[in-house]
Amino acid sequence: MYYVAAGLLGLSGLFYSAGHHELGSFGADVCSYGGMFCDSPGVVFTGAALSAAWGMFVSIK
Repeated sequence: MYYVAAGLLGLSGLFYSAGHHELGSFGADVCSYGGMFCDSPGVVFTGAALSAAWGMFVSIK
């Protein structure tokens, strides 16, 4: 589950950068496929936080 959280955190950063036009033409391509996430990358970040919390909840040490 931590891998999922890390992946979602990376995607959140990608969508944030693409939404603020910091990636050039690649950012335009990213936002053409995931426009909603470029407008509000907090949705993906919230998913990452929930995934990390769930991973901590179910982990057995």
